[in-house]
Amino acid sequence: MTRIGRRLRGWTNGVLDLPQDVLQEMPRITLIGNKELYIENHRGVLHFSSEQLRLALVKGVLEITGEELVIRNILGQELAVIGIISEIRYKESGENP
Repeated sequence: MTRIGRRLRGWTNGVLDLPQDVLQEMPRITLIGNKELYIENHRGVLHFSSEQLRLALVKGVLEITGEELVIRNILGQELAVIGIISEIRYKESGENP
């Protein structure tokens, strides 16, 4: 990102008071117990099975592991997963798999 772009983003953050997930395209993850998971701002499903879900992010990959995982719905950049969720792991770009 250019220096002007960084300055503009910093200025808009201060003036508009927008959340970081909107400004930096970070994922927003909402976990309800260990049964439901909602993810916003993902870039697509890389892998899905009843034990693992891998999602592409702007700067990395999100891995969800568990049992009996089911994708309840996908709406644009939003996704809902149900099942028994045992682990959520965020791997930034450049990190070993």
